[in-house]
Amino acid sequence: MTDIALTKKDFTSDQEVRWCPGCGDYSILSTMQSFLPEMGVPRENIVFISGIGCSSRFPYYLETFGVHSVHGRAPAVASGLAIARPDLSIFVITGDGDALSIGGNHLIHAMRRNVELKILLFNNRIYGLTKGQYSPTSEKGKVTKSTPLGSLDSPFNPISLALGAEASFVARSVDSDRKHLTEVLRAATAHKGSALVEIYQNCPIFNDGAFDSVKDPSTKEGSLLQMVHGQPIKSSKYGVVKSDLHFEVKPLEEINVEDIIVHDAHNPDPSYAYALSRLSGSELEHVPVGVFRDVARPSYSALVHSQLEETIKSQGTGDLEKLLNSGDTWIVN
Repeated sequence: MTDIALTKKDFTSDQEVRWCPGCGDYSILSTMQSFLPEMGVPRENIVFISGIGCSSRFPYYLETFGVHSVHGRAPAVASGLAIARPDLSIFVITGDGDALSIGGNHLIHAMRRNVELKILLFNNRIYGLTKGQYSPTSEKGKVTKSTPLGSLDSPFNPISLALGAEASFVARSVDSDRKHLTEVLRAATAHKGSALVEIYQNCPIFNDGAFDSVKDPSTKEGSLLQMVHGQPIKSSKYGVVKSDLHFEVKPLEEINVEDIIVHDAHNPDPSYAYALSRLSGSELEHVPVGVFRDVARPSYSALVHSQLEETIKSQGTGDLEKLLNSGDTWIVN
């Protein structure tokens, strides 16, 4: 913790922000810059690691350490740093294309291992940097430059994917809702272990209006199903109830208040949160937002260091030169 009170200005770099006018990344960046002082962590102990894509310019605009890494490999780079330096607060910045296409394996294994990373996945349902190809989250039938007749792929649900990998913390928010996004970031950074936060992010150039139903003032209150631990899961018009073996969204006037599911973010069974994640389809008629899952289990970094400490106690610190010269060796002139 730092004894010096930091402000948003302290976390704002001198780099010109270079995103398209109206891009949702601006709002996410501003929210993050405002939130970071709240963590009370010195700037030199915070690292942002990104992959490739529009979102991956994020580290340039924050006055912290940052790494603009390789396409899809940000979780791998960040995992190594998290294990070597468990004292750091590490954020991974990625997009739906970067994380779920070429980077899919790195993402799921970081979550499976519960590496101490806070992964922010900016989902705009399109490839923006490469000028408008369909992405792993683009809806079926999506017409883009690479799918002129419409996409035939079934899209990934990033939340379902994370829960399938048994991530210990999974949440969703929206770029333009600063208050809600700040609350989600606060919960994610308080969590010990991997945390994945999906952020619906508008791309005004190549996929404008993709999230209008959850951002337009006239529809969002009815579309967004608010998930707060210990409170009923509902929007202003709909509630979530149990129906046989799954959850169902029904109008409030058709159900009893006591039948609405009371959210349990700490449920150890991932199938509960997974069922909630399936309530939102490509049309985004009903979208759960907030923390789906927040459960405690040992972080990978803690397990690795514990294992090393036990090994040193039982076998000593070891000798690198002796190890390198053990067994068969070759001298190359």
